[in-house]
Amino acid sequence: MLLELLLCGALLLGVYFLLHMTVLKMPRCKSDVKLHGKTVIVTGANTGIGKTTALDLARRGARVIMACRDRGRAEAAIKDIVQETGNTQVVFMQLDLVSLQSVRSFTENFLKSESRLDLLINNAGILLGGKTEDGFGMIFAVNHLGHFLLTVLLLDRLKASGPSRVVTVSSEGHKGGKVDFNCLTTHKDLSLGDNDFHIFQKYCHSKLCNILFTTELAKRLEGTNVTCYSVHPGIIKTELGRHTGFWWRLVAVPLASPFLVDAESGAQTTLHCALEPGIEHLSGHYFSRCAPHINLKARDDATAKKLWELSESFCGLA
Repeated sequence: MLLELLLCGALLLGVYFLLHMTVLKMPRCKSDVKLHGKTVIVTGANTGIGKTTALDLARRGARVIMACRDRGRAEAAIKDIVQETGNTQVVFMQLDLVSLQSVRSFTENFLKSESRLDLLINNAGILLGGKTEDGFGMIFAVNHLGHFLLTVLLLDRLKASGPSRVVTVSSEGHKGGKVDFNCLTTHKDLSLGDNDFHIFQKYCHSKLCNILFTTELAKRLEGTNVTCYSVHPGIIKTELGRHTGFWWRLVAVPLASPFLVDAESGAQTTLHCALEPGIEHLSGHYFSRCAPHINLKARDDATAKKLWELSESFCGLA
């Protein structure tokens, strides 16, 4: 019996190792592009994929704007990045995507203080229920609407600084998502309910919004020197689920943990889309594992256009 258990354990370890060397092994961004004289914004840059992305861009010489809600955590991250890269052009600017007014204040401050914008990385995301001060569902507001407004308000600076890029972090979870315009119009939320299952559903819906936003943005940027991409970072070990409920942490997290990869691996597709030369013709595409993927949901032009127009209305832009 002991021998059988040992053999079974060895088999499981072998399968796990094989998975990590094949399916779970993330490709690397191969670009050697330097970014001296370039300015980038990374939202949610104080932790996880965002911090790793900011670190890489700083190492390449960019001026990195750390667009974060929490000053203390952002300044701690900046200290780490400066110490590791030697780049002192890493700057905190307050941005709370929960609040549309905060987004407007951030863009106003940025446009006054910074002369160019070469890369906008819409990285921040949450997995949290509740409503914002503006009356929107929390996940919808942070994961989609705040980034929508941020991008639109910065488009002129991106165009003036071109060639420039916008990269929005989505997720394979979008495959389980949908856009319920009746619910959005009536409740300003992606769906109803706030238990762990409903919150995860809203997250998937918001990730579909990221992809549809990128699809429509690419159409509106045709003929300019700005391109845009949405990305799946992989199944990453980050702080995204820190606000989830007891049962989620008890059941889902332990089951998923063996298959999670680190934040450095998770940043690679973002970096690929931000830096790789020659992918401009793929503007609007969805990338996973540093390669474009066919995405049927992203090709729903009517839904993408309708979401854009509703988002404009919600932000007071229409």
